[in-house]
Amino acid sequence: MIPKPPPREGSLGFLFIPPFRVQGISIAGESTCVQVPELDTCFDLGTCPRAMLPSKYVALSHGHMDHIGGLAYYCSQRQFQGMGTGTIICSREVAGAVHKMMEGYQDLEQQRTPYELIEMSEGDEYEIKNNMFIRIFNTEHTSPSSGYTIVEKRSKLKPEFYELPQEKLREMKDRGDDITRIVEVPLVAYTGDTLPGPYLLREDVRTAQIVISECTFIEPDHKDRALVGKHMHLDDVAEWLRVLECEKLVLMHLSRRSNMIEARKRLARLVKPEQARKVEFLMDHRNNRMRYERQAMDAERAEAQRLAKARSGG
Repeated sequence: MIPKPPPREGSLGFLFIPPFRVQGISIAGESTCVQVPELDTCFDLGTCPRAMLPSKYVALSHGHMDHIGGLAYYCSQRQFQGMGTGTIICSREVAGAVHKMMEGYQDLEQQRTPYELIEMSEGDEYEIKNNMFIRIFNTEHTSPSSGYTIVEKRSKLKPEFYELPQEKLREMKDRGDDITRIVEVPLVAYTGDTLPGPYLLREDVRTAQIVISECTFIEPDHKDRALVGKHMHLDDVAEWLRVLECEKLVLMHLSRRSNMIEARKRLARLVKPEQARKVEFLMDHRNNRMRYERQAMDAERAEAQRLAKARSGG
């Protein structure tokens, strides 16, 4: 008998949650890298699939190898392919070790791989796009760990001026009066590997449009294992869903032994139907593919209706 070929590498998990794509790989203990291309950001980089390279920013949650193993390759390939210098965002607690890791690769290669490193402390922000900021917060894992929110800051008219005519508003603005306020719109929250804790109830996490969270264990008899490894269990997620206001909660970091069908069945037993409908699993390729196909069909139908209406003059 001839030997079998190696197993095929799995495809990236993919979800379209308008207007954002959430894509990547997340398998507990092997690799986690989750990208939101529209925000130019990748969260963690255990490996570096080609799709991750265009993201200018990589926000690191913690220093475990399955979350940072692809970092040096990402920086090197961005330079090699003329994409510009990659920017690493991390907590001050791990920044020194990240520098040392990158220096080690430079010593091995005998060449300098350029990168930028943004060190942040609890509550710090960094502008990644016009009026869009990434904010760091502390979490609890077996090594120093952080979560992130990306918020958009929009300028809105103060309520007391709603009834004034445009001419009056222009006059006040020209005079230098402060007639606007800044409103924060949480877009995406990412928890990284963590125990449940008060940081999950932060306003910018709880109300984000998309929340991306680990859920490493789903079996009822694995709650102790989750606690020892400082990971989230599906029971923790079920409790959290009672207060989450997100449009979608994307669960990642399940292990290879986890069965997606059983995970969905167990979630349905733990929460109300409207809460279960909020939840997607990043690596549930079959369901995610069918979901995307429905979205594509709906988009085609809406476009056909728009064209028909335009032709009829309606």
